Amino acid sequence: MNMLVYLIPIALFLGGLGLFAFLWSLKSGQYEDLDGAAWRALDDDDDRPSP
Repeated sequence: MNMLVYLIPIALFLGGLGLFAFLWSLKSGQYEDLDGAAWRALDDDDDRPSP
């Protein structure tokens, strides 16, 4: 039972850290272009001339 004294604050801190990281990623625009990365992965770059 004494371990809960340590585990609850650690869990709350890690949860707050995860929430902060998520909110930071929203603010920095990580989720603005969700389709762009998918299309870039499928693009085969045929429009570039070969060296």
